[in-house]
Amino acid sequence: MKNNYVLALVCALLITAQGVQFGQEQATRVVETGQTVSLTLSVAIQRALEYNKDILIAKEDVKKSDAQIGEAYSNAFPHITLEATYTRYIELPVLFLPPNTAFNPSSATQTIKLGSDNSFSVGASLSQVLFNAKVNNAIRIAEDYEAFNRQNLQATTEDVILAVKQTFYGVLLLRKVVEVNREGLDLASANFENVKLLFKEGLVSEFDLLRAEVQKANQEPEVSKAENNLEVAMNALRNLLGYPLDQPIEIGEDLELQEIPEMTLRNESPFLLEKNSTLKGLRSLERIYDRNIAIEESDYYPTLAAFSQYQYQTQDNTFDFSKFNWATNFLVGLQVSYPIFSGWSTKNRVQQAEIDKEKATLTRLKAEDGLQIQARDAELKMLEAKKRISAQTKTAEQAQRAVEIATVRFKSGMGTQLELIDAQVALSRSRTLEAQSVYDYMAARAQWERLTGYTAQ
Repeated sequence: MKNNYVLALVCALLITAQGVQFGQEQATRVVETGQTVSLTLSVAIQRALEYNKDILIAKEDVKKSDAQIGEAYSNAFPHITLEATYTRYIELPVLFLPPNTAFNPSSATQTIKLGSDNSFSVGASLSQVLFNAKVNNAIRIAEDYEAFNRQNLQATTEDVILAVKQTFYGVLLLRKVVEVNREGLDLASANFENVKLLFKEGLVSEFDLLRAEVQKANQEPEVSKAENNLEVAMNALRNLLGYPLDQPIEIGEDLELQEIPEMTLRNESPFLLEKNSTLKGLRSLERIYDRNIAIEESDYYPTLAAFSQYQYQTQDNTFDFSKFNWATNFLVGLQVSYPIFSGWSTKNRVQQAEIDKEKATLTRLKAEDGLQIQARDAELKMLEAKKRISAQTKTAEQAQRAVEIATVRFKSGMGTQLELIDAQVALSRSRTLEAQSVYDYMAARAQWERLTGYTAQ
């Protein structure tokens, strides 16, 4: 049971580390390989917030959304265009003169070539949208998208903090498991040496000697397995924090219970729907889809724009610019466009946008239900782990006393080797279960804090 629990923990730590990837190439900017890094939980979190790639990506999304707001506003500003054109006529355009007219008294249609071989024009045009519902809504939707990306950045940051906490607590637990197994090996080794002395004096049987030797031999691979599991967990932490795998790390904390009062649990949990960053992001997404409906509906309304154009042009058969005869052209105007019939495409796009909005609402409601269940589950796990901690602490104290009594009884010949071995195994198990209970509480606490947005004062 103990081995299965530890194995499951190691697997969970690896999955967590893979879920939040860090570039190991960043590590060389802060710490040179070979220098031991002393880590506390707060230092580990700060390191992760600085180098986590998911956070860096989320920050870039915020920058992009800021630029998109500027792009949306650009549609409300005047657009000015400069143009220059050169045209070479291979065949000049012609004007057709109908027959039997003052300009063509003949009975056949005649043609007159127009223009020159070369045509030059330089001009500037200006357009300004005076009213367009789509422009106003595009600005609002860009601002909502920026708010969504900021909420996504906050949610990503909180996910990283959760991953660091759970991985860090896992390392502390596995370090405690190594310590317990080493103590078990020390007890088994001391018992074996004691039994050897008693066997030489003829006070115990060969069976007792063999049993003590087997107990010691069985404990050695447990120590090795625990050390390997700890190294795997440390590698997961290194990867999570962006350190190379050969980076020496020293953990400067022990696995200790940091309890949240039950009154705080009851008072904070109802505010989950208001404070949870994931839900805030989903609400921002709803507003985006709501704006999208207005964007599509804007095609029902007219567009009013002002425009002006100034043009400087000439035509000539030569390239002697000094002799060109230039003419100017300047105009201003207003343009109104109103969609009359578009094959019901606007209507269908509006319906699709309304469906997207409804899906976003249902997604948020589903997330609310799920997060409330998760928060309650984390709360129950903390309460259950707290009860186990109390029981396991008492059990560990009793197991320690039982080992002391069994040792005295065996040395005095009143107890058996089996009693002593059972007492030693029970002590190791109780200490491991006590550490596991503390880990379960702290891991559940980290999850609850992530869900509720709670920050300890």
